[in-house]
Amino acid sequence: MKTRRIADVEVSAIGLGGMPMSIEGRPDRKRSIATIHAALEEGVTFFDTADAYHLHADEVGHNEELIAEALRSWGGDTSGVLVATKGGHLRPGDGSWYVDGRPEYVKAAAEESLRRLGGDAIGLYQFHRPDPEVPYEDSVGAIRDLLDDGIIRLAGISNANPEQIRQAQDILGGRLASVQNQFSPAFRSSEPELRLADELGIAFLPWSPLGGISSAGDLGDRFAPFAEVAQARGISPQVVALAWHLAQSPHVIPIPGSSRPETIRDSVSAVDVELTPDELARLNAA
Repeated sequence: MKTRRIADVEVSAIGLGGMPMSIEGRPDRKRSIATIHAALEEGVTFFDTADAYHLHADEVGHNEELIAEALRSWGGDTSGVLVATKGGHLRPGDGSWYVDGRPEYVKAAAEESLRRLGGDAIGLYQFHRPDPEVPYEDSVGAIRDLLDDGIIRLAGISNANPEQIRQAQDILGGRLASVQNQFSPAFRSSEPELRLADELGIAFLPWSPLGGISSAGDLGDRFAPFAEVAQARGISPQVVALAWHLAQSPHVIPIPGSSRPETIRDSVSAVDVELTPDELARLNAA
């Protein structure tokens, strides 16, 4: 598996997003564990989760616990695995979402995430989403404190705009490791954030890189150039889309969600696809 870096940590160039294994339409636990094991077998060393990836109100951290269980039960070496989780976005169990960026909440959430994931510190902790009721510098200041206290090893932010990226980099004293924003063939409005992360040498982690749980399967139907390149190469449009992500910048690490071993195996094959300049131009214009 080809690799990229998040700060000073080397990880697989494609990660696994755990959200589909824990929210609406999720598979049973056995298949979820098999999916995570399949990713590990393919050389995936970066896993993305969040305490809000759950369905019912009484199972906060469902996906964190799932990933921790899968890592413990896998027979291979997991010492090189980096797990990223997030805090500050919540689900009350009725299908809605809300935010809480209060520093005391962010710190408490991180402590609970560490308990679920196990180990001495969280590998990468990201502030999940800005809270309009809380000054951004206060929320990111809590992330800085977690970093200084050794509760987390790397710090990141999610769903941030360019101003917030620069602000977080300043608050963290130049230690901002990652930005996780939505980006896909269908959602390109985060390109300014991608370019800024590239300029600053920060990892950019596109969430829903294939367009989301309900749309990933028909990506080729919605974007003809991706289907055409896929047909010419004998691969899936989803693999073409992930190769397109990788071609955007050496700092991009897509994290496609998956709930089946077959789909994560297909996804990781994108690291071996080198798009030609002509193909890339066609895809960029799609």
